[in-house]
Amino acid sequence: MDNNVKSKEGNMATAFGSVFMPEMSITWFDGSSWSAVEMVPSDSIQLHPGAHVLHYSSTCFEGLKAFRHEDGTVKVFRIDRNVERMAQSARLLALPELDETFVTQMILDTVKRFETDVPTPPGSMYIRPTLFGTEPAIGKAAAPSETACFYVLLSPVGDYFAGGDRALRLLVDDTGLRCAPHNGMIKSGGNYASALLPTMKAKAEHNVDQVLFCPNGDIQETGAANFLLIDGDEVITRDLDESFLHGVTRDSILTIARDMGLKVSERRITVEEMLERIAKPGCEAALSGTAAVLAPVGTMVYQNKEFTVGSGGIGETTLKLRKALNDIQWGKAEDKHGWLTDV
Repeated sequence: MDNNVKSKEGNMATAFGSVFMPEMSITWFDGSSWSAVEMVPSDSIQLHPGAHVLHYSSTCFEGLKAFRHEDGTVKVFRIDRNVERMAQSARLLALPELDETFVTQMILDTVKRFETDVPTPPGSMYIRPTLFGTEPAIGKAAAPSETACFYVLLSPVGDYFAGGDRALRLLVDDTGLRCAPHNGMIKSGGNYASALLPTMKAKAEHNVDQVLFCPNGDIQETGAANFLLIDGDEVITRDLDESFLHGVTRDSILTIARDMGLKVSERRITVEEMLERIAKPGCEAALSGTAAVLAPVGTMVYQNKEFTVGSGGIGETTLKLRKALNDIQWGKAEDKHGWLTDV
């Protein structure tokens, strides 16, 4: 997937998420309470080399966006769901508990500080709240960190599809796992790292963009996005369990699909069923995530054979669903589900 974004002048600039605001908000947990929130330079974290996170990956994060509307106001999209998921990740990783009201306000205050830097559509301000264990104790391989750090980092981003919207190529892997199944619903760096080598190998050997992990033929997700199949007026996606990430964008797209009168089926999908369905001319497939919203898929590579998804191009329903979500985010359509929060 092409993650490059363009500058205001239209020239190719930096990769998506690699430019940051000069300051971030931060708080430290000392084992009993969180410190007062401070604004500090974004490159100012100091860690002991024995910090728990560096050895035992005690970390989780979120990814959400703030959008500038035509009237100049700035809104954060679905902050409640992202904060709720982050608090859940913290509990599942045995990290210090996060108060959702406190985290929500910290995010909003951070965005407010850089409100004038939020880009206009199709750009946005990407928000990355991050929590990690800081206790210097390398003997705690089987015990949680008693101390922690939580910060909110901002990254102004452009149009994810600045390099040109195109249908993606996926390798269908029915043997490997993206991550440990009992940790799939946690948004943790370790889960992304475990999918990195298989994805790099797939790109080199099959010229694909992502790997669709389907252990034992059961379709789950790619290394960084949820998977949706669109067959006529039906949107099919894997039903939720602990083995994969419960995407906020996924939930938003499914809600919009229902609003449009489409049938939404959340259930198990096998590779065999998927290959049968994508052979139909009108079938579509897409990946959902915060960065790209909904990215079309045009080709599946399975057992060294290529399978075209529908027409092989960018699906009409995929574009329709993505536009509907973007219009809500950008203030061009009614926010009837209350997904936007004022900064």
